Amino acid sequence: MKFRGKIVEISSIQHFSRILNTVGKLTKVAVLRITPSHLYLTFNEKITMGGSSLWCEIPQDHYFCEFNMEGLSEENNEIFLEFQIDNLVTAFRSAQAAKSVKLKLTKKHVPCLTLEVELPSLHSHSRIVVHDVPVLVIPRRLWEQFQEPSMIQFDVSIYMPSLKVVRSVVERMKNISTFMTMFASSEGEIDLRCETDTVTITTHFKDLNLTSVLTHTSDNKQKVECRIDIRKFNQFLFGQQINPAKVVCNITHQQMVQFFLLHDDVSIQYFLPCIFS
Repeated sequence: MKFRGKIVEISSIQHFSRILNTVGKLTKVAVLRITPSHLYLTFNEKITMGGSSLWCEIPQDHYFCEFNMEGLSEENNEIFLEFQIDNLVTAFRSAQAAKSVKLKLTKKHVPCLTLEVELPSLHSHSRIVVHDVPVLVIPRRLWEQFQEPSMIQFDVSIYMPSLKVVRSVVERMKNISTFMTMFASSEGEIDLRCETDTVTITTHFKDLNLTSVLTHTSDNKQKVECRIDIRKFNQFLFGQQINPAKVVCNITHQQMVQFFLLHDDVSIQYFLPCIFS
């Protein structure tokens, strides 16, 4: 297996770093899937850890001026690597003003993602900073665990209000309760509610645009809900750094909430399961 890519545009280097930071706010261990056309970052927590999951899709031609890879075989031309994402985030911090960044799969004492950062210099020779991030090469028999999540049928799909406003609301609510119930209606409304034995607080967002509604009732009105971990929702809101053009919230009644961040050169799906106890 081989992988080598080079980024030279400073805006691409910085945006790639922001993507890594966004994912790094949500998990400690991530899986990088490398294909000829895309890079994917993913994780899938166990139910005992909260059950949240993420799927980040990055078209390689939007970032890399050079990109070469050889997967496991011609039939399975992919590479799956597990690693501590903070290590790669830290490595990219040294590249914020770089002339170029090379990312490649190497064999040191263990397999590594090696980052070669070319920094500008006052002298004729550039400075090269090298970071080796240890990785675990995932065997073919386990690849199925890290595929794109199946698109389930959502009851309500609605555009989120300003994430800055939502973040301000959730930041206050997390001091009241561990959980939040999220409601969405076919009339373009989202409610965020926290409840304790002594108080109930609800914030209403109205006149939001719908993308689709699965109607179960004869009067074509529907309201669905999902109780989620407010700390994980807060991490997601404070962690995202890609400034998406749109954020879609998809809710399956009492099952799952999916947040879909849409950007010109990256998309992120973040899933939070419904919590009943």
